Amino acid sequence: METRRRRRFVHAQVAWMLTAAILLVALDSLSYELFFVVSLIGFLVVVELTAPVAVSPRWRRRLPWLIAAGLLVFAYVVVKRILEILPPGVLP
Repeated sequence: METRRRRRFVHAQVAWMLTAAILLVALDSLSYELFFVVSLIGFLVVVELTAPVAVSPRWRRRLPWLIAAGLLVFAYVVVKRILEILPPGVLP
């Protein structure tokens, strides 16, 4: 049963990422950063939608570390974009 739920989780994430890639290509907006952000949002949604009510399997206990790493990379992307928008000379 645990393997079936894990497989469902992985299938949902892969489906989300493929859909995101196809939509970004269709909109001519595909970039590594945007694909990562959309995939991270999808990952967080899939984690919440597939969360068990009573008992958490061992493989799900490692997800907070993956979420934390994803949020750190997201913060890096946001800071990088903000620095690109700021005019030169604002920061020393």
